[in-house]
Amino acid sequence: MDFLKSAVASAIAISSSFPVTIGDRIDAGESIWSLHNGVKKDDNTPCCLFTFDINKDKARLPLAKNAARKLRTLRHPGVIRVIDVVENETNIYIITEKVTPLSWHIKRQSLSEETIKWGLYSVSSTLKFINNDASSVHGAIRVSSVYTSESGEWKLGGFELLSSMNEDDAVIYTYGSLLPDSNRYAPPEVVNGGWSAIKRNPLGAPDAYGLGTLVFEAFNGSFMGSDQLGQPRRVPASMVQSYRRLVNANPKLRLPASHFVDQGKKTGGFFQTPLIHITEEADSLGLKSEEERDQFLAELDELTDDFPEEFFKMKILPELLKSVEFGGGGPGVFGAIMKIGLKMSDEEFESRLGPLIIRLFNSPDRAMRVCLLDNLPLMIDRISQKDVNNKIWPAMTTGFTDTAPVVREQTVKAVLLVISKLSDRIINGDLLRFLAKTANDEQPGIRTNTTICLGKIARNLGGSSRSKVLIAAFSRALRDPFVHARNAALMALNATIDVFTDDDCATKILPVICTVLVDKEKLIRDQANRTLDSYLHRVRKFASTMPDSALPPESAAATHTPAAPARMGNQNDTGWAGWAISSFTNKIAAARGEMAPTGTTNGSVPQTQSLPASGRATPSVNVVPEKPISSSSRIQPGTARSSTSQPPEIEYVFEDDATAAWGTMDEEGDNFFDASSNHSARPPSPGPAAAFDDGGEPDFAGWLAAQSKAKSKKQLPKGLTKTTATGGGALGVRPTGPPRAASAGVTVTSKRPAAPAVAKKEAKKEVPKPKEPDLNDDDWGADWE
Repeated sequence: MDFLKSAVASAIAISSSFPVTIGDRIDAGESIWSLHNGVKKDDNTPCCLFTFDINKDKARLPLAKNAARKLRTLRHPGVIRVIDVVENETNIYIITEKVTPLSWHIKRQSLSEETIKWGLYSVSSTLKFINNDASSVHGAIRVSSVYTSESGEWKLGGFELLSSMNEDDAVIYTYGSLLPDSNRYAPPEVVNGGWSAIKRNPLGAPDAYGLGTLVFEAFNGSFMGSDQLGQPRRVPASMVQSYRRLVNANPKLRLPASHFVDQGKKTGGFFQTPLIHITEEADSLGLKSEEERDQFLAELDELTDDFPEEFFKMKILPELLKSVEFGGGGPGVFGAIMKIGLKMSDEEFESRLGPLIIRLFNSPDRAMRVCLLDNLPLMIDRISQKDVNNKIWPAMTTGFTDTAPVVREQTVKAVLLVISKLSDRIINGDLLRFLAKTANDEQPGIRTNTTICLGKIARNLGGSSRSKVLIAAFSRALRDPFVHARNAALMALNATIDVFTDDDCATKILPVICTVLVDKEKLIRDQANRTLDSYLHRVRKFASTMPDSALPPESAAATHTPAAPARMGNQNDTGWAGWAISSFTNKIAAARGEMAPTGTTNGSVPQTQSLPASGRATPSVNVVPEKPISSSSRIQPGTARSSTSQPPEIEYVFEDDATAAWGTMDEEGDNFFDASSNHSARPPSPGPAAAFDDGGEPDFAGWLAAQSKAKSKKQLPKGLTKTTATGGGALGVRPTGPPRAASAGVTVTSKRPAAPAVAKKEAKKEVPKPKEPDLNDDDWGADWE
C-alpha cells in the first residue's frame, strides 16, 4: 500500500509541476544515480536528469542527499552545472546541463591524445580548486564520475563522497565504502585502514590516487585493479614521471593535483598544447590587443581535426562572434569563425551564423567586405535563397561601384557564387547594369574578370537579351588593349558557342574574330584561330543542311515563252547572259494593246504627245500596218548592213554600259531605246533614275508588230532612221523630254540620207564596219548577238 502511494505521488509530481520531460536512460549503471535525457518544459532546451529512487536504495540515501547539496553550493567551470534539484518522498532529481558519460568515449577509444590531455587538465584544475580552495576531498575520482558537456569539456560529477575535512562527521568517513566499486578504486591506505585513514595523510592524497587511475584508464581504456597501475602502457612519455608519483603507494609521496597541473604547465610540459592554451585564452579574447589576438588566431589555425568540434561550437565560437561584432576582431577572426562553421549542420549554421553574416555584409569596413567575399564559397550553400536576394545581394551591389579596386574585383568574382540563387529579375536587370560598368573599368584586371564572369553566367541570362549582351561585351573585349582581356573574350566565345544562333555566328561573331587573327600577340592569334575553327565548323555544318535555293519553283503559267526568243551572243549560251535576256524579252512580250493616234507628220506618221507629268520623254507612236512579216525570219549573224543602218558605235557603247545597267535592267530596261534630239549625246544625270512608269513608255511590242506589216523591204526600221531637220522622226516620234541617248548608248542623226551613207569612224578607236544586213528581214534578234 505504501508502494502504491509513493508511485502515485511520484506520477502526480512528474506529470503536473515537474519542470522537465524525462526521456530515455543513458548511463551504464556504475553509479547510485539513473541518468536520463530530458527537455525543459519552459524553453524546450535539452538537459539531463540524475534520478535516485529512495525506496529502492534507502541505504545510500545519505550519499544522494550529500551529492545534491554539494552540487547546489559548489560552483566551478569544471563542475557539472546544476539547473535545479527536486526532492520528494520517493525520489531525488538533480536537473543539470546536457552531459554524456565519459565512459562512452573511453570504451570506444574515440578520443585523441590531445583531447585526453585537455580533459585531464580540466579535471586536475577542478581538483586543485576542491582540495586547496574548498579544503575538501572528492573521494570518488574515476571515469564514472566524469562527464562531457555539449561543448566537449570534461565536467566533474560524482559528488556523493565530497566532504570538507573541517567536519568531524563527514559523509566520506561513514559511507565511503557504500559507493559502487569502492574497493577497486580506493587508494591503498583506505583499503588497509578504512576511510578514516585519510585523516592522517595529506588532504589531497586520496584524490591524487584517483586522478592517477583516471589517467591510466583514459589512455588505456580500462582499469581492473591497482596491480595494473605499475605499467603506464599508453600514457604519454612526457606524463609518465608525474603519473607514477600520482599512483605512489605512499600517500605522503604522492603528487597533489595542484602540483600535477603545475608540472604540466611548465615550458615543454605535457599540458603545453594549443588546445589547452586556446581554452584559457578564449574567455578574454575581446580584451586582447591586436597582437595578442593575431597570436591566438594563429594557434587556432594550427589545430587539427582531432580536437572536439563541440568545444569550438559551444565555447570558442561565441567568443569569436562577440569579438568580430563588438570587439573589432576583424577579418582574421571571421576566418576562424568560418573554419568552425564548416563542421556545423546547415540548420545550425543558418541559425547561429546566418544573422551575423548578413549584418557584416552591411559593414562599411572594406577589409571585412573583402573577407566576406573571399569566404563566400564556404557559406553560400548554407544561406537561403530568400536571404541572398533580399539581404545579401543589395549589400553586395555597393561593391561594384566602390572606389577601392580590390572591392570591385572581388565583387565581380562573387557573382559566380551567388548567380544560382539570384532571381531572373535581378540577373537580367541590376546585375547586367553593374557588369556593364565593370566591363569598362579603368583596371584591366576587372575588365578581364568581367568578361570571364559573363562567359560563365551566359546560360543564366534571359534568352531575349543573352545574345545581344554577350556579343556586345565580347566584341568590346576583343578591342581591349589588355592582352589577357582579349584572350578572355576569345575563350568565352569558344565556351559559349552553343548560346548563339547560326546567323549570329556567321554575321556577327565571325567578323569580329577575324579582326584578331593578325593580333600583335601570338597568344591571341593562336586562340583566335582555335575559336575561328569552332565557329566555322558550326556555320559549315548548318550551311550543309540548308536548301540549294530559297526561290519558289517557277510555274509554267507564269512564264511566257515566245515562239522565237531573243538571243545574246552564242545561240548555245546557257549562262547568265541568256537568262538575263530571256527575262528582258519576256517583259517585252507581255505588253498588250495599241497606241492612240494623235496626228501625223509627212502625211503618214502620227505626231508625238506632249511630255507626261513624270517628266520623262514618252513618245506616242501610231503605226499603220501594211503587210505582216513572219516572226520566224531572222537576220543571220554576219549579214552586212546598209549605210542607212545604225552606226557601229551603237554596239560598242552598249557593251561598255552592260555592267552598270545590270542591277537596274528590270526597272529601266526600256530607257535603252530613248534617243536624244541633239546630234551629240549628253552625259547622264547624276541624280537617281526615275522609277519605272509603265504608262509613259512606248509600246515596244506594238511597234514591232507594226513594223512586221510594212511593205517597204529596203528601208531600215523607222525607229533608227535619221530625223528631219525639224526634229520629226520617221516613225512620227518627237522627243519632248531631255535627251537620253547617252544612257542608252545609241547615237541618232538628224537627217535620213537618200543613199546609203558611209559608216562613221571613231576618232580615238576604230570599230570594224559591220556587214550590211538584209533589208528585207525586219527581225531584231540578230542585233542582240
